[in-house]
Amino acid sequence: MTKIDLDQAQAQILHIFNSIYPMSEALEKSIRQHSKLTTFNKKAHLLQFNEVNKSIYFILQGCVRTYYLNDDGEEHTSWLLTEGELAISVYSFYSQQKSFEAIEALEDCVTLELTHTALSHLYQHHLEFNVIGRYLTEQYYIESESKANALRMLSAKERYHELILRKPQILRRVPLGYIASYLGITQSTLSRIRAKI
Repeated sequence: MTKIDLDQAQAQILHIFNSIYPMSEALEKSIRQHSKLTTFNKKAHLLQFNEVNKSIYFILQGCVRTYYLNDDGEEHTSWLLTEGELAISVYSFYSQQKSFEAIEALEDCVTLELTHTALSHLYQHHLEFNVIGRYLTEQYYIESESKANALRMLSAKERYHELILRKPQILRRVPLGYIASYLGITQSTLSRIRAKI
């Protein structure tokens, strides 16, 4: 893992934000003041069940999964997230209510963290940040709807191919059981699909 310091981490995020909407120097300064570098070891939890999600994490290095438990206590992976994506429990973060899902590091991770309080401050004091926030929220909902549609309308094989097209490195980084769960299939079904490719 390449070592990233706070300045490098903030520069990456500011570059992403500026590509969405040009930021003022005051907003850039405020983001630097309110964000911090946070690392998580493999298997550590960024968020536990029934915990309030108080921070949003921009993944700079590493891979995480978001998962929930069904009525039988079985784990189901809802998101597999890598560099450039946001680790967040949307319901818990925005409502500041207890989370029904957990977020786990599948690799050692480096993230840039913004607390709910800090994000609210940025929205209130820097109106242009609302444009960036809206864009990021729209992207999340587009991705969420796309995933829901894939589960409803695509075959297991098609879902697998779509995932590999979007995240070709995922097979090297995530256990097959989690990938199968994310795709809504059993691990044996996933193994059969892979064997035919």
